[in-house]
Amino acid sequence: MTKAYNNFYINGAWVESQGSDTLEVINPATEEAFATISLGTAGDVDAAANAARAAFPAWSQSSVETRVVVIKNIIGGLKTRGDEMATAISMEMGAPMGLAKTAQLGSGLGHFANILGVLENYEFEETRGTTRIVKEPAGVCGFITPWNWPLNQIACKVAPALAAGCTIVLKPSEIAPVSAYILTEIIAESGLPAGVFNLVNGDGPTVGAAISAHPEIDLVSFTGSTRAGREVAKAAANGIKRVTQELGGKSANIILEDADFARAVSGGVMGCFGNSGQSCNAPTRMLVPQARMDEAIEIARAAAQKSVVGDPNTEGTRLGPVVSELQFNKIQSLIEKGIDEGATLVTGGPRRPEGLDKGYYVQATVFANVTNDMTIAREEIFGPVLSIIGYADDADAVSIANDTDYGLSGYVSGEAGHAQQIARQIRTGMVHINGAGPDFSAPFGGYKKSGNGREWGLEGFEEFLETKSMLGAAEA
Repeated sequence: MTKAYNNFYINGAWVESQGSDTLEVINPATEEAFATISLGTAGDVDAAANAARAAFPAWSQSSVETRVVVIKNIIGGLKTRGDEMATAISMEMGAPMGLAKTAQLGSGLGHFANILGVLENYEFEETRGTTRIVKEPAGVCGFITPWNWPLNQIACKVAPALAAGCTIVLKPSEIAPVSAYILTEIIAESGLPAGVFNLVNGDGPTVGAAISAHPEIDLVSFTGSTRAGREVAKAAANGIKRVTQELGGKSANIILEDADFARAVSGGVMGCFGNSGQSCNAPTRMLVPQARMDEAIEIARAAAQKSVVGDPNTEGTRLGPVVSELQFNKIQSLIEKGIDEGATLVTGGPRRPEGLDKGYYVQATVFANVTNDMTIAREEIFGPVLSIIGYADDADAVSIANDTDYGLSGYVSGEAGHAQQIARQIRTGMVHINGAGPDFSAPFGGYKKSGNGREWGLEGFEEFLETKSMLGAAEA
């Protein structure tokens, strides 16, 4: 039986869509619908944007103390409904329940908690000579978010925007909308004034395009594919909007000669396969010394074969299904392409894992002896597929790592000083050294076709601020 999530949250009330179309939300583990949503229209976006504009003057002038209370209430609501949220995330995008309860839910909580510290300590004004420099809210923000880390990607936009004093129109992914609906219910009970936060479900070509182009929206923040990011930027250009984007990645993981080789290789495999490979910053290209390729193959094979693929609700499952039939078919095609282009298939391969006849399950797959011109080394696969590439020396490793259209993240393992020396040469917005995990206080974002602007931490907060110079104000 499916549950209907057909209303939108606009101007402090749950309202019906102006359109009549609905969409089934599919559980990728069962291939069956478990929910429905309404598909919004440009009229729904117009109502939400106008509500956000009307709410902006008062919210933009609200006190830090008022915003702190709201954010604390949202955190409390997420904790109270954490199990429900984790279940929704698992059902809509396939994360194993262990991952949904820890990383998926935990990252959302982490962004709201981190922004509290930023907000409580931020200096919104400073004096330079006789001028007062004032940081003010950027305005009405339109957010378009993806399905792979649904709560995380909403929280890292909504939390800093609310803290900065902005108002919001959110379009979550239509593939994974239920977690956003639950968060909206929490926000509705947080004490936030009507119109500050608005939710409109729908698809990219209709609702996403309307948000990007709407004249009452001042800033658009988009997370998704590079292809879709281009369309968002084009639609926003006529309005001279501020646009921040977190797009694709094809991150290199350089294992240096002086690394703890077994640990670095096995850790790199697990990092690539986390969230079933559906992370834009996944270390999908592992670079190893060419002379140690055979050693890397054996370590990677053993690590991959520990990656149990299965039902998200079964204890011990490390990899759930990928999100959709479309994604499943794309990954299968790219695995076949890797075989056709001559890469060595170490483990995994096309077709579902043995014993899993239903659900969008992909085998944990490792290719070796990959060259950086192969399709599997160039395209973002967004599934549990690792490419191992050999390099001759440090300079070659850096050259291969940087030979990509993307620049989101990078990874280096080796002696600390050596690893940092290499990290400084990698053209990416982030570099993880010796297995370092995420840091909610550090900026997240990329170079090149991986996007522009930053999320997370202080830098993510400041994306939602404008700077005003009040000349002569310091003399008053």
